[in-house]
Amino acid sequence: MALLLPPRLSLLIKNPKTTLGASSLSPLSLSTKNPRKLTHSSFRLYSSLCGFEPDPIPPKPDSSPANIADEWGEKSEPEPHSETTKFSYSDPPKDEDEWGGDTGDKYIGSGNGSASAAGTTEVFEDKAAELKRCLVDTIYGTELGFRATAEVRAEVLELVNQLEAVNPTPAPVEDSELLDGNWVLLYTAFSELLPLLAAGTIPLVKVNKICQTIETSSSTIINSATLSSPFATFSFSASASFEVQTPTKIQIEFKEGVLQPPEIKSNLDLPDSIDIFGQKISLSSVQQPLNSLQEAVANLLRAISGQPPLRVPIPGGGNRSWLLITYLDKEFRISRGDGGLFVLAREGSDLLE
Repeated sequence: MALLLPPRLSLLIKNPKTTLGASSLSPLSLSTKNPRKLTHSSFRLYSSLCGFEPDPIPPKPDSSPANIADEWGEKSEPEPHSETTKFSYSDPPKDEDEWGGDTGDKYIGSGNGSASAAGTTEVFEDKAAELKRCLVDTIYGTELGFRATAEVRAEVLELVNQLEAVNPTPAPVEDSELLDGNWVLLYTAFSELLPLLAAGTIPLVKVNKICQTIETSSSTIINSATLSSPFATFSFSASASFEVQTPTKIQIEFKEGVLQPPEIKSNLDLPDSIDIFGQKISLSSVQQPLNSLQEAVANLLRAISGQPPLRVPIPGGGNRSWLLITYLDKEFRISRGDGGLFVLAREGSDLLE
């Protein structure tokens, strides 16, 4: 039986001494030594020696867009793809009516749960009003803080912290319209005022009012206090100048103290009873003797009241202080000083009633 061989292979067999070039043997040698690792070049050479042609590589599909026929059978090119979209997600929605007309240039809110500026302001105002009323009720009856218990002081401090968190005036020192005026002290934890507040515990003596008047145009502050007795009213004050340190802080330097002449009362104003060391003592039995002394006391006080105010210079050294305003609105102010807390209301405010 005859063995049919390809022409090139038959030549190799007939003449075994014929040498092939390196390029001819290299693919065969690679395929003989390691038939599992055939490179593409060796496979093509082997196929050509065997007389077989590899299958042609199918052409890549045409990526160009096909023509699209419309409803009349006419072919047209598809519209080019646009990188942009008809909808703009970066812009907020506009206020448009049902016909697509723009009713204005203003954008409407996103509605993601955040309140508008006006709504947020109203919420803060309502919360501040509630906190102020609660604070005033808490300090009622503490005699400006002198008789406040530890529990009351802790509650006052908590309410003050909450009010400071909703302060509507971030730069109170720069707002002269709100800062100027006469402020009445409602509560304090300042230790240096304790002797003055303690004077209210003396029988027949009462601390009527402690005020602070601020005038930003002249950079002056006047602290004043008024004490009353059945015979007369006494008042004294301390004037100071201040320098702005920050939008919330001022540096104060006291200049002098002024003792005003007493104001004589026309009638003896005695209470029905007084509290001495926790015991109430009726004054009905001493009402007549005191009435007889009223004229003598009145004459003495009139002689004193005719004198000019007594001015006492305050020496340097311990006359400097600082004041930090942590809350300010048109009727209420909270300040912190050298280790002290001050809660004040503007004179004439409903919070004083």
